Amino acid sequence: MNPRLLWVTQSGSVDALHSLIQNEPCILQNADVLQFTHTPLHEASSTGKIDLAMELMILMPSFAHKLNTDGFSPLHLAVQNHQLELALELIKFDPSLVRTRGIGGMTPLHLVVQKGDVDLLTEFLLVCPESIRDANVKGETALHITVMNDRYEELKVLRGWLQRLRKADASSTESHVLNRCDRQGNTALHLAAYKNNHQACSCLSLYFYPRCLSGGSVIIANLFKRLSRN
Repeated sequence: MNPRLLWVTQSGSVDALHSLIQNEPCILQNADVLQFTHTPLHEASSTGKIDLAMELMILMPSFAHKLNTDGFSPLHLAVQNHQLELALELIKFDPSLVRTRGIGGMTPLHLVVQKGDVDLLTEFLLVCPESIRDANVKGETALHITVMNDRYEELKVLRGWLQRLRKADASSTESHVLNRCDRQGNTALHLAAYKNNHQACSCLSLYFYPRCLSGGSVIIANLFKRLSRN
């Protein structure tokens, strides 16, 4: 990034940004040339410069979907660096940012359930409920990632949203989320069973228990037998 632009971004001053643009009208456009680059919006999102970030969203909306050389979008960085207020402002401006695929196909929603944040997860799903269907390159949805990281509170939030989606479109919700297998052939419930995670299995059993018994999944069926005795 241009050193002068970096200094302005780190200062967080909108006035300084416009002064720089007056002197160098193409400075933001030049920052957008490379396919993978750490833009001023990435820097502002990492450090919580909300006013500047929103100004950049207006001036150069393309920055918001660009990945830096580490494979992260500005929203990924806001989540990663606990800049929650800034993350909320970004998704108000453009809800589709929740589905931006970064390194490994991880979306900001995936990152939220991995790190754990019930409130931010709820806000992401409110503005972009379809993001619950997205999978990373390993075939893991937010449901898989939640189970793998023992995020029980986040799992309950996802279950609530899945209940809503299932009422609207049961077959699509089952095929794209509930019965979605990762590349190893595991659904989220399989992972919960392998981990012997009783809480997660109980949370997911509302959807899967009848299917597991009829489908012959021995591991899951045996786990539910143990759960029923406890």
